[in-house]
Amino acid sequence: MSTSHPTQAQLNLAALAGSPSPRTMPTLRKIQSHQVLSSNPNPNILSALPSQPSTARSSAGPEELIRQAQLDSPVRLRTHRRARSNSDAGSRDAPGTLTRGRSARKTGSGVGVRRSILESLLRDGPQQGDVAEGLQELRYLVLSTRVDADNDGMSTYRIYLWLGLLDISPVPTDDYLALIHRGRSPAYTKIRNDTFRTLATDPLFKRRVTEASLIRLLNAVAWRIHDAKAKSRPKSRPSSSRRREMELLINTPPSITEEEEPQSPEDSAKPTPSPRGNNAIGRDSAIYVQGMNVLCAPFLYAARSEVEAFALFHSFITRECPGYIRGAMDGVHRGLRLVDRCLEIVEPKLAAYLFSKGMQAELYAFPSVLTMCACTPPLPEVLHLWDFLFAYGPHLNILCIVAQLIRMRDTILESPSPNKILRSFPPLDAKEIIALTVLIVRKIPEPLYAELIEHAK
Repeated sequence: MSTSHPTQAQLNLAALAGSPSPRTMPTLRKIQSHQVLSSNPNPNILSALPSQPSTARSSAGPEELIRQAQLDSPVRLRTHRRARSNSDAGSRDAPGTLTRGRSARKTGSGVGVRRSILESLLRDGPQQGDVAEGLQELRYLVLSTRVDADNDGMSTYRIYLWLGLLDISPVPTDDYLALIHRGRSPAYTKIRNDTFRTLATDPLFKRRVTEASLIRLLNAVAWRIHDAKAKSRPKSRPSSSRRREMELLINTPPSITEEEEPQSPEDSAKPTPSPRGNNAIGRDSAIYVQGMNVLCAPFLYAARSEVEAFALFHSFITRECPGYIRGAMDGVHRGLRLVDRCLEIVEPKLAAYLFSKGMQAELYAFPSVLTMCACTPPLPEVLHLWDFLFAYGPHLNILCIVAQLIRMRDTILESPSPNKILRSFPPLDAKEIIALTVLIVRKIPEPLYAELIEHAK
C-alpha cells in the first residue's frame, strides 16, 4: 500500500476543526464552500505538517481494505460538536427538509436531526489535526456505514466527500464560464450525438440533469483537454540565422510542417516521461470519446453546481484514468484483460465456461469498465458504489465487475448462450457488490493487484 502525503485538499478536513464557530454566520453554506475551505486553510495546521507536492490519490492497498473490513467498531472520532448552518446550497426547501414530494429520511440537514459519524468527521475534521488518520477513518466509515442519502440517492455531503477523497482543488466559476463562452469545441458534434441518449431510461437523472448542462460540461472539458494537448505538442526550433531559415525552406520536404519537424538523434534518444498527474494528457489523448457522457452523468447528478461537477469529472479522467481516453482507450482494453485474469483466479470454473463460449470481457464488459459501472442502473446504487471506489481507488471497479459476474454465476453456467445474459447486467446492489469485492481482493496476487492500480494511468 502506498502512503499518501497530506495535500492541500486533504488538509481541508483538518482545517474545519480550527475554523471559527458559525453561530454568528447564518448565511454560511452547509459544510461551507469548497472554495473557502481550500483557499483558507487553518495556518496552524499547515505549519505543523511537512510541505509535500500534491501527489496523493484515492487508491488504497489491499491490506488496508482487508484490515478495515475486519474491524467491528468504528475508530474513535472527535466528540465535540460544531454549530451548523441551516442553508443548503442547491436546494430551495426550508431548513431541515429534503425535496418535497420525495419519501426520504433526514440525514442531518435540520435542527435537532442527528448527524451520522461520517458526516461529523467530514464537518469537524480529524482528531488533533492528523490528516492521514482522518483520511483513513473516512475510508473506513465509507466502507462500514454507507453515506446517508434519500431514496433518489441525494446526500447533503456526498459531493464534499468526493472532492476530499479525490484531492480536487476548487475551480473558479469564471474559469468554467470562460470555457463555455469559447463556444463549440472540436468535439461538439460528437458530444451532441451522445448526450441525448445519456441514461435515457433513468427518470431520476432526467428529472435532475438537463441535456444542456451535460453538453456544456462535456464541451468545457473538451476545451480544457484540447488546450493541454496543444501545450504538449513539440514546438519548432527557431533558426539561428537568416541563412538557416532559407536552408530549412529549401531542404524541408513538403510533407513535414513547421510544427512536426523530424527529431534529431539526440532528441530521439531522450526517454519520454511517463504521463502522470496533471501531465497525463498528451498528444495521443482524445478530447472526447464515446462513453464519457455516461461517466460524466453521476458527477452532474450528485453535484450542487456544474462547476463542482466540472472539477470532479475533469480531474477524475485526467488524473485517475487518463488511459481511458488515450491511445485508442488502451487503459480500457487493459482493464478488460484484467477482468478475464481476475475472474480466472477467483472463479476458474466460471471463467473456463465463458472462455469456452468465446466470451472474453471485451465482448460484454467494455461499458462497465469505461463508465465505472455507471451504465448499470439504478443510479442511487451507482453513487454508493462510487463512494467506495473513490475511497479505496477506482481500480477496484475491475473487481466490482468480477463480483457482478460471480453473483450471476449460476444463471450463466445454466445457460447455453451466456452472451444473451451478459448483454445487460442485473440491477446494481452496491452493498452486496462491495462486500464481495472485499473478499475478492484477498485472492488477488500482489503483482496482479499492482497492475490493477496502474492499468488506467
